[in-house]
Formats: sequence, structure tokens, C-alpha cells
Amino acid sequence: MGRYFGTDGVRGLANVELSPLLALKLGTTAAHALIERKQGKKILVGRDPRISGDILESALVAGICSQGVDAVLIGVIPTPGVAFLTASSDTSAGVVISASHNPVRDNGIKFFGEDGYKLDDAVEASIEDQIDNFDNFPRPQGGEVGNIFRRHEMVWKYAKHVKSTTNVPLDGLKLVIDGANGAASELAPAIFHELGAKTMCLNCTPNGTNINDGNGSQHPQQMSVLVKQVGADVGMSFDGDADRVILSDENGNIVDGDRVMAIYALHCARNGGLPINTVVGTVMSNIGLEIALKKEKLKLVRTAVGDRYVSDEMRRSGAIVGGEKSGHIILSRHTTTGDGMITALQILTIMIQTGKRLSELAGEMTDFPQLLVNVKVAERDGWDEKPEIMAAIADAEQKLGDRGRVVVRPSGTEKLIRVMAEGQDQSEVECLVHGICDVVKKVMG
Repeated sequence: MGRYFGTDGVRGLANVELSPLLALKLGTTAAHALIERKQGKKILVGRDPRISGDILESALVAGICSQGVDAVLIGVIPTPGVAFLTASSDTSAGVVISASHNPVRDNGIKFFGEDGYKLDDAVEASIEDQIDNFDNFPRPQGGEVGNIFRRHEMVWKYAKHVKSTTNVPLDGLKLVIDGANGAASELAPAIFHELGAKTMCLNCTPNGTNINDGNGSQHPQQMSVLVKQVGADVGMSFDGDADRVILSDENGNIVDGDRVMAIYALHCARNGGLPINTVVGTVMSNIGLEIALKKEKLKLVRTAVGDRYVSDEMRRSGAIVGGEKSGHIILSRHTTTGDGMITALQILTIMIQTGKRLSELAGEMTDFPQLLVNVKVAERDGWDEKPEIMAAIADAEQKLGDRGRVVVRPSGTEKLIRVMAEGQDQSEVECLVHGICDVVKKVMG
């Protein structure tokens, strides 16, 4: 991670850490970098509905246009929509203003290259190297400055793409859709309704400040309870920018990203369509996923946490399914990045094709007891240089032996240290995790 770019773009406290001035610098420098690389002169810009998006968009676009590059403003749209539209239009890059699953106080700026994948590391490095010199770049004059085009209708081109990823109607399915008051609040109910499903909406009325407010993929319990109450077949909770989804089966049981990957991969393998017999997960994926895949002679390759690392490994190896337990799933036959709506739609398609309920499909994977605790810290850097923390981790690993795993890592977007352990005994796992957390709090809290 660089000075500004983390694993998922630039993110921070809106109007403070991620200020309009920083957005101006990023827009200016990114446009300048594209011009230097002769990669065209048009950038697509989308955002989620959080209130700070307006000021950051204005500043970012001012910077882009100051370099003679045009800005195409789509408005509120899921992050994967920007990735798709960037790759399928004549734009040279895409930008999303969103802090994904983070609360309203945060925001972020994330770039995609012209191929719809996250911006190349070399271009991000170039932006970081030049950003403090942004005010010295050449300035076009008169009619040479960039234009701003407002094209919200492009959202429906993306919606058409989502619907095209299935060839079966959803007639008869009853769905609960939790939009997290985010970017999918309008699109998701419309798309699933148009495909034939009966939909009940939850948290689909964004007002700029209620995004990810105790709802969505981070808090799917409200959705899962409603599924059981109304007798729905499936519930789906998206996050603020709809690149994640957490599902619920008809009994109100949560179906997370690991189970979704298991369902999709096992179905593809049984129908002769899983290249290299591999799923790409992360170090946080439950060992139960590994076991479920092994039964069908499939393997799980683990990467560091972050969809960028999952995507890189998928592209390197040729795997077509990868993702995270958090619900960020990449299905490369349909998308270049995580897409909550496409993921949910593929699982519904498998249900219809197999005639099985979601509970039966999800039951092919058994979770090992796992606990993840987030510890708030003053700064997330340097945790792995603290002898007390490393000693606590080593002690926990020794106690677990080959019966489980311990994973400690900093958040890529927040001032948190994430402590996870996994094993055969729930009480032992809890004891070990809380022991490490106590040390982290003492040393870095």
C-alpha cells in the first residue's frame, strides 16, 4: 500500500482525510497520467448516494477537466456498474466515489482501467509520485479544457448486462432485498422484479446519511429475520456500493461468501465447466470451504485479504470463481470485479436449474468454528513489529497446532486490526482470539 492508495483505492474520513483538495489532486493527477500514457481523454465517474459524494465528485471532476480530459458523470451506480461500463464504452478509465461497506462518515475514490479491472499498480504508483506536483502540470486553455457530460441513463445499460447473465426466468421466487440504502437501492428491486421474481424491499430509500446504517451485508440479520417471517425463498443484503452480497436461505440462515463460492464451484464442476478445478479464496476463507471442494477433487488457493489479490490470482491462473467470506465474489465469466447482483442472480439460477432450495445447496459445506474480532487502534501500521503481539499470536498457534489457524492482519481501509482464529472447538477459538485482542488493545489501542 502506498501513501494514498490502499488495497481498495483511496479511502478515509470524508472532508477531513479524504478532502475536496485531495480529490482535486487525484482527479488532476490521474487525468495527467492517462494523457502521459496516451490512453485517451475521457473518464467515467460514478458514485454511491452518501452525502459527501457531491463535494468529492465536484472536486474530482474539476481536476479531471483541468487537464483537458472529459468527465462522463453517471451518478449513483454500483461499483461493478462503473467497471462494466468502462470496459464496454470508449472511456479510458473509470472512477467510483464510494466507501463500499463503510459508514457514512467515510468515503473513497477507486479507479478502474479501460479493461474494467482495477487500475494497474504502475499507474497508481505514477499518480502517487506526481500528486504533490499537481499544480505544476500544463493547463489547457479556452476550448481545450475538458467537458462534463451527465449520462445517468447509462445505468440501465449496466442493468441490461446484469439481466443477460441468466437465461432462466425467476417466476415464482419470493425475494427479500436489502439495499443498505446504497447504490443498489433502485436497481436491484427493478432487475429482480423484471426477471419475474416477487420482491420485498428493505433499506432501499437512501437519503445520503443512512447508507450502511445497521443494515446491508455487514448487518444481514434484519433481512434474514424478514425472510423467515414472510416465507421468502431467498434474502439478499448488499453493501453500500453493491459489490458484495450476503444471502439468507428460506429458514433465515445466513449464506456467506464461502458458501456462495462452494455452491457455484460445485455446480460448475458437476456440469463440466470449472477450468483448472480451482477456487480462489483468501486466508479468511473457512476451512470448511476447502473440505467441501476436496470432496469433488477441487482445490482452494488462498491469497492475502483484498479483492485485488483475488482478482490478480484469478487472472494469473485462469480460475473463474474467487472471492471473500464477506460476500465479495468475482465470477469472471460475467464481470471483472465483485458484483453482488450478478452473484445473487447466479445462485438463484442454480436453484432453478437444480430444483433445490438454497438451504440444501448451502448444506454441502460445513463451517468450522471461526471468530473474527476487529480491534480499534490509533494506527494500523507497525503491529507486526510489536514483540508482545507476535508472542501472543505464536502462543495461540502453538495451542491450536494442526487443528486450526490464526490470522491477524490490519484492515486495508480502516484503523482496525482484525484477529481471526479457526478450529474444532468454539470455546477454545474464542479464548485464543480474545487473548490476542487484549494484547493488541494494550499495545496499540
